[in-house]
Amino acid sequence: MEITAPIPSVDVARSEARRSRDLVERSIKYFFGGNAIIALVVLALITIFLCREGFGFFGQNLRNLRVYRTAGLEYVDIIRAQAEQHAALTRSLNQIRLREFKALLQHGGTAPEAQTALGPFDQFASAFGDAGDELNGLTSDLNDEAMGLKEAIAKRDEMMAERERLIRGGQARAAAQIVVPPVNQAAAIATLRASAPTFRLTSSAIAARLAGLLKSAPRLTSPPVEKQFRQWKEQVRGFVATLPAAYEQLVNWNPALPVPWYRGITAFLFGHDWITASFWQDWYGIRPLLVGSIMVSSVALIIAIPFGVAAAIYVSEIAGRSEKKLIKPYIEFIAAIPSVVLGFFGIAVVGEAIRAASQSHWLSWVSFFPISERLNVFTAGALLALMAIPTIFTLSEDALRNVPRGFKEASYALGANRLQTIGRVLVPASLSGIISAILLGLGRVIGETMVVLLCAGNRIQIPDFSEGLGAFFQPVHTMTGIIAQEMGEVVRGSIHYRALFMVGLVLFTITLGINYLAQKIVQRYRMSIG
Repeated sequence: MEITAPIPSVDVARSEARRSRDLVERSIKYFFGGNAIIALVVLALITIFLCREGFGFFGQNLRNLRVYRTAGLEYVDIIRAQAEQHAALTRSLNQIRLREFKALLQHGGTAPEAQTALGPFDQFASAFGDAGDELNGLTSDLNDEAMGLKEAIAKRDEMMAERERLIRGGQARAAAQIVVPPVNQAAAIATLRASAPTFRLTSSAIAARLAGLLKSAPRLTSPPVEKQFRQWKEQVRGFVATLPAAYEQLVNWNPALPVPWYRGITAFLFGHDWITASFWQDWYGIRPLLVGSIMVSSVALIIAIPFGVAAAIYVSEIAGRSEKKLIKPYIEFIAAIPSVVLGFFGIAVVGEAIRAASQSHWLSWVSFFPISERLNVFTAGALLALMAIPTIFTLSEDALRNVPRGFKEASYALGANRLQTIGRVLVPASLSGIISAILLGLGRVIGETMVVLLCAGNRIQIPDFSEGLGAFFQPVHTMTGIIAQEMGEVVRGSIHYRALFMVGLVLFTITLGINYLAQKIVQRYRMSIG
């Protein structure tokens, strides 16, 4: 009798296939889920690290501000501000002189003839510069007194901190051997405050001298330069008007006035100076860096959005097959160009071209032309726009191609032409994808470092917005640029080190805020069309 082997049933085979499929699905789930968890953990670690390294900055900054007041540096800076304002006016006068010299040469004069014609103006400029010598001398004398007091306070605080450290470590005998030297703060402050009458006499003499100079100011031959000279004279009158107010500040200054705890935060968020490695006083105000980043990003997006979106619409809906093969690879190839190469291109070509164009006779009607700086907001923004266009173009084109074909066919069936279909159907239907493309382009722009470091000019100063659009042709510094430029030179744990981490934390917060706002906008749009 022949015995046959049992044949597995169909149910058993299906069960094994189901178990095998479930195993594969679980493996895929665990693989991608594990990667997602790793990404969240990395993001959390970055956030914790930024907060840990950055938040210690506020306490250190507050201590610096308190030393700044108690040592009398704040008092001296009231006088120093007047001296610096006079120096700035002197520099502006030299620029006016240079523009007048160029205007004389353009009208057919030779260099010796122009020098002779500018003789009275040179005498005027020399007298104006000499008017601030007494103010500069007073500032220099007070510097030594205030710095001596600051060093004494710093040495005292350092020795007290060391003694407390030894006491906490159980080394009371070693701590007792540390003798903290006394600081004669009252005498030093009294010496500083005794300079107020001297400043009053000096400022009165400066005001009288400058008033006499303005009455005998020479006239210039070029109408645009003469207009700038008149504006300069108004600035001088404004400077003279601030001298009595500076004297009142000196009289009312009180070194015992406490510095509130929140000044360590507000001085960083709203301060207009970023001064590091200074023998006098370090300042860490993020406002000039934030303004620079916003201005550069705004210029980049204003240029990149129309070009990127329009190119995506053309390639997706209008261009022929041969045009698509030519345009799309070339635009996407821009993303492969290293940013340092674009930075060199901006320095050598774009910046020079913009400055040369500003000096052209055809653009002389522009109020803020010609410009003297080839590296400025517009140069950096134009190069960043070139980097953002491929991102905006590629993602916008994908969003347009993902619109269901029935939308387009229905539009044509209702009698709409191509332009109406694009503007009223395709673009609104793909708007969420286009917004995402723009935001990713913004992320590329605001996080870029090398281009802004090479092309923005790296001047830590808020542009002069009184010039209108001319502010976009002035040098700035950015948050990413300052981190890349200074992080390699700071001492770990120092206030400068922590200040740079605070800048990174602000940049990180801005990025998260932009993404959150974008999600809200996209959700509202989807609800409105739903």
